[in-house]
Amino acid sequence: QLALVESGGGLVQAGGSLRLSCAGSGRKFSAYAGGWFRQAPGKEREFVATISLRGGRTDYADSVKGRFTISRDDAENTVTLQMDSLKPEDTAVYYCAATGNGRGTYYSYEYDYWGQGTQVTVSS
Repeated sequence: QLALVESGGGLVQAGGSLRLSCAGSGRKFSAYAGGWFRQAPGKEREFVATISLRGGRTDYADSVKGRFTISRDDAENTVTLQMDSLKPEDTAVYYCAATGNGRGTYYSYEYDYWGQGTQVTVSS
């Protein structure tokens, strides 16, 4: 089993930045592609970003493209989401996930492991 734990969430003003980190344990995160999803109150969970094995391919939701950056450090067993130019509509619980689809994917059903989530709140 791969256990995932997110950190780095919090409260930030619009236009600010946050850096979310996802630490894997139990198995090597390097054996999986990674992804970030988010869920706002009253809404369904939605795709944010994904990164392939070894980080050669990334993909983003249109709503965050150009503002968010996903990366991975296989030596540290982590996947990171750098979030810049934050907007109030980015407010949500952010979840880290791992998938056996080596290219990464925006389909949540393809992810095998999930973290507990971390709250991000952006004030206007």
